[in-house]
Amino acid sequence: MADKHVVRFEPVGIEIEVAEDQTVLRAAAEQGLMLMHGCKEGQCAACKSFVLDGDDIELDRYSTFALPDYEKEEGFTLLCRAHVYEDVTIELLNYDEEMIRSGLPIQDAVAEVVANDPVTHDLRHLVLRLVEPAEIRFFPGQYVDIAVPGTGQTRSFSMANTSSRDGGRLEFIIKVYPGGLFSHYLDTRVAIGDRLGLTGPFGVFTLREGHDEDLVFVGGGAGMAPILALLRSMAERGIRRRATYYYGARRRRDLCFEGELRALEKDLPGFRYVPALSEPAAGEEWDGEVGLITDVVRRHEHDLKGAHAYLCGPPPMVEAAMPLLATLGVPQKHIYYDKFTTTG
Repeated sequence: MADKHVVRFEPVGIEIEVAEDQTVLRAAAEQGLMLMHGCKEGQCAACKSFVLDGDDIELDRYSTFALPDYEKEEGFTLLCRAHVYEDVTIELLNYDEEMIRSGLPIQDAVAEVVANDPVTHDLRHLVLRLVEPAEIRFFPGQYVDIAVPGTGQTRSFSMANTSSRDGGRLEFIIKVYPGGLFSHYLDTRVAIGDRLGLTGPFGVFTLREGHDEDLVFVGGGAGMAPILALLRSMAERGIRRRATYYYGARRRRDLCFEGELRALEKDLPGFRYVPALSEPAAGEEWDGEVGLITDVVRRHEHDLKGAHAYLCGPPPMVEAAMPLLATLGVPQKHIYYDKFTTTG
């Protein structure tokens, strides 16, 4: 059994034990702490923190875009890659004290493929039914790791539904990438009745409780999944906060769940769905917004002071939207994001 060491998180004053063969982030999640994170692969920097005390820390492979060498030398680290070999104290730079202690237990589960339907030319709607256990608890907007059969590797996907209580159902919206490890399997081999192993829930891309401020959702591609889960949850729970969902696509063929989103405009008072095409095809019939989704947000919004913003999609979209929303008045601490990075 691997040796364990104490990790203390400041400024929240929480201590946990972390085994040497675990990352700090994984150990925290297993003990019910919802620390800020995104990709869990050292690419997005959402879990970047600062080491206040302790030197014996080693990092698994990570991207220097997420943690440049000079930051590492200054004492910054990535919790999703960090293994500790002595007691350490870590300062959390990006955290939500309201949520940090509200984590749900991580579970291993087996699920059966119920459906695998194309919703656009490169997005699949994968539906699983839990077999063992029959239900797992998760917050809308969270994700699970799904094992890629025969590889010993996993890939992370957000649930598009709000709970697994409806017959153990889990829904995902997954982009098919050429040569993608899981998406190639999904595109060419998966069959109804196949069983997949999964672990979760993970993630902090969840609707914060006890607020009535306006909401702005900005998404693209498979980033539809967690935002759709949040909107479905709002409808189920009767949440009436003013909300707008800006969804960016290249062409009309890249739009999906249009019928449900238009229906939500009727079910949720104050909700608007604003799709935009960045490269509409010549002669394509389209009377909606045209341009990059960040440009569309800039045209529509002029004062978002106090609003809460949720961003989910390709990293370039998220990185462009974050400073824009800040200039429009969204407090930095209320910009929540999930970058859908690819593994490689």
